[in-house]
Amino acid sequence: MLGVLRAIVLFVYFILANLFLIIAFLVRPMHRNNVHLAGIVYSSMARILGVKLDFRVSEKFQEDTSYVFIANHQNTWDLVTVSHAAMPGVVTIGKKSLKWIPIFGLIYWLSGNIMIDRNDSGKARNTLAKAGRKARKRGLSIWMFPEGTRSRGKGVLPFKTGAFRLAIDAGLKIVPVCASDNHNTIKFNRWNNGTVIVEVMDPVTLDENDNAKQVAQKFEQIITEKYKALTEEAAAMSKKVTRREK
Repeated sequence: MLGVLRAIVLFVYFILANLFLIIAFLVRPMHRNNVHLAGIVYSSMARILGVKLDFRVSEKFQEDTSYVFIANHQNTWDLVTVSHAAMPGVVTIGKKSLKWIPIFGLIYWLSGNIMIDRNDSGKARNTLAKAGRKARKRGLSIWMFPEGTRSRGKGVLPFKTGAFRLAIDAGLKIVPVCASDNHNTIKFNRWNNGTVIVEVMDPVTLDENDNAKQVAQKFEQIITEKYKALTEEAAAMSKKVTRREK
């Protein structure tokens, strides 16, 4: 019964949330904080799912600075969890095909996100380079998932080099963002679905002579270690809450 009720409430809330975002984005299309607003709205669904978000931001992070954010990409629930880390002034880079998804595509486009053609690697790389320089000039940050796909319970997948080439070319610092495991942890029929920790880590300065492949491997290791640590911590926090409820 709980599962059915939660599914209905979530569906209605999701529709209303998207209608709100469409109206807001039509009023201020391509605004620098549209993605940030969408992140706040989508992550508010965590309460309906019975998920507690523990959000942490490094003291070294500065909102008035342009960065390249990189985050682990797990599954569809990232829309509810890691989206909370979309800071003011951030835009994402996604496939052009996303704009054809009903409702979401319109929201994604109006948010001011950058769309690239991944089928043309040369063109995509050139677009990324331009996007990085444009972002720095306009005081924007760029968000990317360097795994390139959802890990679906496989931990952290190998990182592609696009985000790091962009950061090196544009002279932008990298900000790693990591969310604890949420794969198969959210059950519609369970009232309390535990805690998901989302952490915005310390910005890291790159050198223009850095090798993108080596940098990608370095950050893959950083996020892998953080992912394991946060997952263990989140599990422990969830157990404590369960014990209290009993």
